[in-house]
Amino acid sequence: MGQEWRGAHPKRRAPWGALALAMLTGLALLRNGSDVTFGPPQPAAAAARENGSDGPSAPRRASGVAPLPYAPAARVRIPAVKVDAPVVDVGLDQEGWIEAPPPQDANLAGWYQNGIAPGQNGTSVVVGHVDNHAGPAVFFGLGSVRKGQRVEVDRFDGRTAVFEVYGVEVYAKEDFPGARVYGGTGHPELRVITCGGGYSKDSGYAGNVVVFARLVATR
Repeated sequence: MGQEWRGAHPKRRAPWGALALAMLTGLALLRNGSDVTFGPPQPAAAAARENGSDGPSAPRRASGVAPLPYAPAARVRIPAVKVDAPVVDVGLDQEGWIEAPPPQDANLAGWYQNGIAPGQNGTSVVVGHVDNHAGPAVFFGLGSVRKGQRVEVDRFDGRTAVFEVYGVEVYAKEDFPGARVYGGTGHPELRVITCGGGYSKDSGYAGNVVVFARLVATR
């Protein structure tokens, strides 16, 4: 877990192709059966896209901010939707599914610890529940995030990586573009992911909401 970090890189890192498959499967677990009478806000883009586009293009120009070295994530803040939550390390379970943070704590996010650290060169991934049995959870409002808004990730080295949102999408799980979402752009980026799209009691949420953001500042 992040609290035990002593400044070393993780010994093993999963290939992004394997991570994409695991995330696609594992994020189905982020729905936990809440019987709320209203759904979470959704991005403007539909899960079944009619224009043939599978998501926002990476920013054409780098921000000019130097990447940070490796350090685990400690806390995530999205001021526009009032997210201010601690982050725990998550990995893959014995079946190869990505582990979501414990659903009992509604205000808790997870960082995929075998990937890229927030602010490092590459694409870092933070996940969280949209709801739990008690009601809305940490990323219930993620679908209402807009371009230009900020996501801040505190790290266990005392640094903060500040990201600017450049796209928010919802993708059907069966059509999830893993390479586009998790692949590197040559710059430090962040993806924040939760469940979204249509919902049924039999199958849960039909898709995932994905926030695309790039590093614009560190402190």
